[in-house]
Amino acid sequence: MRKLLVVRFSSIGDIVLTTPVIRCLKRQIPDVELHYLTKAAYGPILEANPHVDRLFLLQDNWTDLITLLRAERYEAVIDLHHNLRTFKLQAFLRRPFYRFPKLNWKKWLVVQMKWKSLLPDVSVVDRYFEAVKSLGIKPDGEGVDYFIPEKARFPIENLPVVFQRGYLAWAIGAAHATKKLPADRMLQLAALIPYPIVVIGGKEDAAMGNRLVEQHQEKIYNVAGRCTLHQSADLIRQSHLLLTHDTGMMHIGAAFRKPMVTLWGNTIPEFGMYPYYGSKYQQGKVSDLFDIIEHTRLSCRPCSKIGYEACPRVHFKCMRELDLLAIAQAIHRRWESISG
Repeated sequence: MRKLLVVRFSSIGDIVLTTPVIRCLKRQIPDVELHYLTKAAYGPILEANPHVDRLFLLQDNWTDLITLLRAERYEAVIDLHHNLRTFKLQAFLRRPFYRFPKLNWKKWLVVQMKWKSLLPDVSVVDRYFEAVKSLGIKPDGEGVDYFIPEKARFPIENLPVVFQRGYLAWAIGAAHATKKLPADRMLQLAALIPYPIVVIGGKEDAAMGNRLVEQHQEKIYNVAGRCTLHQSADLIRQSHLLLTHDTGMMHIGAAFRKPMVTLWGNTIPEFGMYPYYGSKYQQGKVSDLFDIIEHTRLSCRPCSKIGYEACPRVHFKCMRELDLLAIAQAIHRRWESISG
């Protein structure tokens, strides 16, 4: 039996984007035993994935982890993080490592010079597959995966009755402030959406969710800060459609092939982190399943490949000048096509 280790330490969206590679490795290599190494905080993302035979979690004790991994005697390691820590891991394990093209210098030039043409018009998932190309692994045309344990689901009957008949899931959070709408713009957008809304997010988003409820108690239900990651994912799965920033919830939405409206601030889809439904359902970042709403006429965008806690130029035009009416119209068009 062949034994392989896949490595991606973080974060939610990036790990979800590795799942097509996991699935294809498992399905295309006979009798393969597939292990996965990630940070302990992200273990739940993969705990129910049927393509992962064993999950290793990086916590505080690196030495003990290395001892466990050495004992597995892997044939090879699929490095889908490609950073200093994974080079350190290679030095300890002394096994062949297969890596993907990270394009860091090209991304740096895009941030500094705004030369978007430097970047290939492909998803990061397609670049992940470059790491396993020499193993004979090919994309299957399907999208990303997210598996929810049965005991971790969110019972739809726990929502107020009006939401049980259909709702928009609104993921209001993001890892960095420059990737999400400011509070006042969220409040303005909420006023333009006539459908039931379930607000999801982490504990840090709970206060904003409460502000939205205070403004529109009749149509907004806030579960931000009150749900596990699996429960939030299940609320997305059961929704009519998803409104989200460039964040992990966007990729979870794609796993359930949810139609969605995506909002982009300081980052750009050209970095390859847009929703991935697979080549059967999209070509590059073009798909009938999602809308990309972004400010395309700013000379300062992108200002980072990840994000900041505040706009470096203070004005924050990339989010402040997003067309709220265009967002509401995109939501309306998708809602009507589903309910129609």
